[in-house]
Amino acid sequence: MTHRIVIVGGGAGGLELATRLGKTLGKRGTASVTLVDANLTHIWKPLLHEVAAGSLNSYEDELNYVAQAKWNHFQFQLGRMTGLNRETKQIHLAATADENGAELVPARSLDYDSLVIAVGSTTNDFGTQGAAEHCLFLDTRKQAERFHQQLLNHYLRAHAGQDESPTQINVAIVGAGATGVELAAELHNAAHELAAYGLGRIKPENLRITVIEAGPRVLPALPERIGGPVHKTLEKLGVTVLTNSAVSEVTAEGLHTANGQFISATLKVWAAGIRAPGFLHELDGLESNRINQLQVRPTLQTTRDDNIFAFGDCAACPQKGTDRNVPPRAQAAHQQASMLVKSLKARIEGQVLPEYKYQDYGSLISLSSFSAVGNLMGNLMGSVMLEGWLARMFYISLYRMHQVALYGMFRTLMLMLGSRIGRGTEPRMKLH
Repeated sequence: MTHRIVIVGGGAGGLELATRLGKTLGKRGTASVTLVDANLTHIWKPLLHEVAAGSLNSYEDELNYVAQAKWNHFQFQLGRMTGLNRETKQIHLAATADENGAELVPARSLDYDSLVIAVGSTTNDFGTQGAAEHCLFLDTRKQAERFHQQLLNHYLRAHAGQDESPTQINVAIVGAGATGVELAAELHNAAHELAAYGLGRIKPENLRITVIEAGPRVLPALPERIGGPVHKTLEKLGVTVLTNSAVSEVTAEGLHTANGQFISATLKVWAAGIRAPGFLHELDGLESNRINQLQVRPTLQTTRDDNIFAFGDCAACPQKGTDRNVPPRAQAAHQQASMLVKSLKARIEGQVLPEYKYQDYGSLISLSSFSAVGNLMGNLMGSVMLEGWLARMFYISLYRMHQVALYGMFRTLMLMLGSRIGRGTEPRMKLH
């Protein structure tokens, strides 16, 4: 009987794994590979801040799962995982409804021999009062597009108005991690672009952006030599950066901090902290931690079931040589997906599974068209600090590498060429 591999989650890691397994095991008939996701299309999550600001049209950069499955010898199932039966080796999927509420795809179960869970993470508001009700999040394309539409609506209302007094928009971003600082810079760029397109009733300087960080500095997860230049660049752009300012409450009017400060805000974005989806907590007896991540061994198998693997942000994987877990970063998910291609082949052949060792190749932060900062790490060159144009080019190359993993080199080059040609016929901002 053909070995059944089911991958739940079509993010960067899950989609790359399904594609590579389909090209090898699926094409040869060694295994049947099925990818499950609640959406029909994929967009690279690190691009969501650009979708939110309007500098990226998500419809142009999306990938269709059905087409990708056809091209790469795997199957796609639309659905959201809600449960697991480890005894019968089945996952349960909820029914999917259309925009009118009518059932589109019924609830059902899928059988597996090897199950891989790669459902990523969502933003963690830490139970802060009012955050869920009054803040926007950037976990999904739909959420990013909602933020963009709300921002654009303010400009359109001001553009159509008769009042000559200046109009101001206050944007508060909670969290000075990569998402928060990149969004702040992208919004600053958007303000100038929107004014250039004639929506100038709201002047660029009247889009007031505040980044609020509970810790002592921006980019707390990265080296200080990266965070320092980023902080200075944000301030040069006119972004207000508040550190040591934990948010205690969010209201319709703004945010209250634990140190007694109030930040007035028209639009509020929560971009601090992560947690895995809630359904993973004690999923049919699997071990999970306080932020719902599944505990896995270095083989990426869950601690209580050798038939179930987890990787990426939804997995708590021990980092060799330390007392910490592997950080929830895109490069870790990419490395783990690459290893699992070998692991699942070895499992089918009855061989010993490899163990994952995290390799930190550095970090890159893009501040829209204004700058980029980062460091590259390697065995030969050690750690190299990058800034400006060169760092920006390396940052862009990360997305191109993701595209190569999914499309191959030739199709990626065609996509790059099409994007270059389209620049002359499309607006630089998404204006709808």
